[in-house]
Amino acid sequence: MKPSLQLRIGQSLTMTPQLQQAIRLLQLSSLELQTEVQEALESNMMLELDEDEGEEEAPATNGEAETTSNSSEAGTEAESGLQQENIPDDLPVDSVWDDIYDPLSYQGATGSADPDLNGYDNQSGPGESLHDYLRWQLNLTPTSETDRAIALAIIDALDDDGYLTLSLEEIHESLSTDIKGEPDDDNTDTLGLDEVRAVLHIIQAMDPPGVAATDLRECLLIQLHQLPGDVAWKDAAHLVVDQHLQLLAAHDYNALIRQTRLSRDELQEVLNLIQSLNPRPGGQVQNTQPEYIIPDVYVKKDKGVWRVELNGEAIPQLRINSSYAQMVRRADNSNDNNSLKSHLQEARWFIKSLQSRSETLLRVASAIVERQQAFLEHGEEAMKPLVLHDIAEALGMHESTISRVTTRKYMHTPRGIFELKYFFSSHVSTTMGGTASSTSIRAQIKKLISEEPPQKPLSDSKIASILSDRGIEVARRTVAKYREAMSIPPSNERKHL
Repeated sequence: MKPSLQLRIGQSLTMTPQLQQAIRLLQLSSLELQTEVQEALESNMMLELDEDEGEEEAPATNGEAETTSNSSEAGTEAESGLQQENIPDDLPVDSVWDDIYDPLSYQGATGSADPDLNGYDNQSGPGESLHDYLRWQLNLTPTSETDRAIALAIIDALDDDGYLTLSLEEIHESLSTDIKGEPDDDNTDTLGLDEVRAVLHIIQAMDPPGVAATDLRECLLIQLHQLPGDVAWKDAAHLVVDQHLQLLAAHDYNALIRQTRLSRDELQEVLNLIQSLNPRPGGQVQNTQPEYIIPDVYVKKDKGVWRVELNGEAIPQLRINSSYAQMVRRADNSNDNNSLKSHLQEARWFIKSLQSRSETLLRVASAIVERQQAFLEHGEEAMKPLVLHDIAEALGMHESTISRVTTRKYMHTPRGIFELKYFFSSHVSTTMGGTASSTSIRAQIKKLISEEPPQKPLSDSKIASILSDRGIEVARRTVAKYREAMSIPPSNERKHL
């Protein structure tokens, strides 16, 4: 076959740089948006914060989203001779920012080019780990160089819950090759297993109580040993943990009563004391940074109507810097003037993208509140089934857009702060021909378990039968899946005296 040229007509979907920027801003959380705005302020001279708190003016449209209704800025642009034909509204679909405008070089001057030195995450130091906390206590404990080396090896062998991951023999073997005696000694290895065990007792006496235990039994015994001697039922609790921990784990209270010769009320007091202990002592030392949630929208009831409004503090208000806008000259193709024009157009697009993000977020939040008013009135049990397609169809948007809007965006309601994703759930058919959301079913399961008799908890089959009587057809395995998702143990582990 000979090579030939053919002409084909087709359609394809491409995104302009403006659309790409709008989509990227749409999926950012409030904290990430503030960081993005701060970087834009540092890199673009045309942008500045609108700090006029006393003025509430409607945002302009049609390429003027960056200005308020202040006539002085409009006059400034007229005086500078800026015409819309000099700065295009849209870039070609097959172009990117750098193809039209020069890369900005202001980040290096402001010192924000290093991402490690910018952002909100670097305003506080890292959280303290369990190992750091124990090393700090070790520095306050008078020990020899040998004991200190042993203690550091024991601390390094702890997991996040505070349990030893190595045996004493393994720790002793790893240290015996490093800690030697004097050269003229007959036995160069002066480190004994008893010395490692003695240092382990020093670590176990540190805070938090129960740290450096080899198993759950030893962890609970250490905590009981550190309790004051006048604590009621301490000896009985020590006996139960030391000799009958398996019966306690199996909730075999009748066998415990026979073995310990305690009455039912006395055994209940002992169990209360044991349950006050911490099976994961390492969890008391936080090693993660606290994550603060800033709500993007507020929902409140005003005169019987639920109203939705944006959180103005979470969305920075920007405007064009009039001083720099006056420097733009018409019919001037110098490098400086072209740079000013590019900065001005980028500032316009950025402000317009922020405005589009706010409008989309408000529309989606309003549509969610309109469909979930029963939840706001009565709680989780009244949650209605809702999927992304329902909101997308009602607003005339794509499901991917709804997914971006609802990810890491939070709504402040009288019932608490919830992520917008929380209001979406699958549905289960009912015997009456309707549907019930999975969130409502989980809430009903949680309520049934909270009201069950402690001596005879409800099984998954019984819960499924009760829900069936209410018109909700769910299988036993579905109840088990929802129960495990809420971290609720099975019925045999929920049994109490």
